[in-house]
Amino acid sequence: MSPSGVQKERMLPEDMYVLSPNGSILCTPSPKPYPHKPPKCSDCGPLFMKAYEMRNAGAVIHSHGIESCLVTMINPLAKEFRITHMEMIKGIQGHGYYDELVVPIIENTAYEYELTESLAKAIEAYPKTTAVLVRNHGIYIWGDSWISAKTQAECYHYLFDAAIKLNQLGLDPSTPIHGPIQNVKGVLGSGIHRNISVKAGTAASDNKSGPSQRCIVLDIEGTTTPISFVTDVLFPYARNNVGRHLSATYDTAETQDDIKLLCSQVQDDLEKGVFGSVPIPLDDVGKEEVIAALVANVESMIKADRKITALKQLQGHIWRTGYEKNELEGVVFEDVPEALKKWHDSGIKVYIYSSGSRLAQRLIFGNSNYGDLREYLSGFFDTTVGNKRESSSYAEIVQSVGVDKPSQVLFVTDVFQEAVAAKEAGLEVIVSIRPGNGPLPENHGFRTINSFAEI
Repeated sequence: MSPSGVQKERMLPEDMYVLSPNGSILCTPSPKPYPHKPPKCSDCGPLFMKAYEMRNAGAVIHSHGIESCLVTMINPLAKEFRITHMEMIKGIQGHGYYDELVVPIIENTAYEYELTESLAKAIEAYPKTTAVLVRNHGIYIWGDSWISAKTQAECYHYLFDAAIKLNQLGLDPSTPIHGPIQNVKGVLGSGIHRNISVKAGTAASDNKSGPSQRCIVLDIEGTTTPISFVTDVLFPYARNNVGRHLSATYDTAETQDDIKLLCSQVQDDLEKGVFGSVPIPLDDVGKEEVIAALVANVESMIKADRKITALKQLQGHIWRTGYEKNELEGVVFEDVPEALKKWHDSGIKVYIYSSGSRLAQRLIFGNSNYGDLREYLSGFFDTTVGNKRESSSYAEIVQSVGVDKPSQVLFVTDVFQEAVAAKEAGLEVIVSIRPGNGPLPENHGFRTINSFAEI
């Protein structure tokens, strides 16, 4: 850790403190002559330790960059910063261009160490974040290495600056199109709220009759299925079995097609300098060398939660084998089967729209913990119709399901940005609140449910 109150850009390795994993000081830098102050370990020490302990960080940076300070002042009541559809989001670990970046905001205190508890709570409440903003103060950012932490710091400050400038122009950085700030929606970029007329929360519902919509479109993760099933079961299964799958099926036409698609993606990643990409040797090498390189790339893609066709296609084939061997079983919430049957019996068509491949979707519902539920489903949509955070994707689905107008389609999701995109396309929208789901913005304006029985 660095000492406090020194000129950081002039520091040398011997100027750093060395600490043990429990935070005790093992090595103290030697004092320097006047005008240098006597060495004192950073007051941020307890906060740095939380990032190391709770996130296994390789490096932590604390910044007072003006953008990180100002972005927390736009709305003094906001508990988080949100932005989407900005190129630099790709520089944040585990995020892509279409993703929504959410950074928690905690309140400042007179002394740095007093922030420790609130920072720990924010890290726990936002498992995907690699940063925590401190209002009127700055930001803590961590990464797997100093390079990762520094790269992300630069991207965060760029995105904060962009959000501030978009707000000055009256544009909303938290929506895909970055259009004019809409008062009636209740949610503005960076957690800004202005003249809000729609209250967040659950609207009254009439459980005695079925929905007025002719079609229902359901998201999977966090809506029909626990997010943990995907993150803690499906993804690890694919990561742990990719080598075995490729070795066993290497010479089949299907796997050769998967390899061709992966090689094309990896080549593109290498040209763009995507972190974790490994060249795949194809000339004068054995099958084992090719598979080893493919496995390394797939593991990196899964770790980064990349939603790309090459990865999704291979994962679907790996999972299919897992279901066939009874090593996997799809999971849906207990209220899902009854609701699907009720809607089906009422003549309401139900579709699935997920970022996972259609094969992966069919496998979950065809091999669920409540049996084969596919008889209640009329079809499956994946991102071949478009990104789930683009309104045009929902317009495409409306054209495919045979309704007269978008409002005859009800879309249920747990993701705020997907809800916004579907609403912009004219669909009716309900947001699903399930255990393990991420937080929603304050005053989001959407009806919420905890069970399909409420629809």
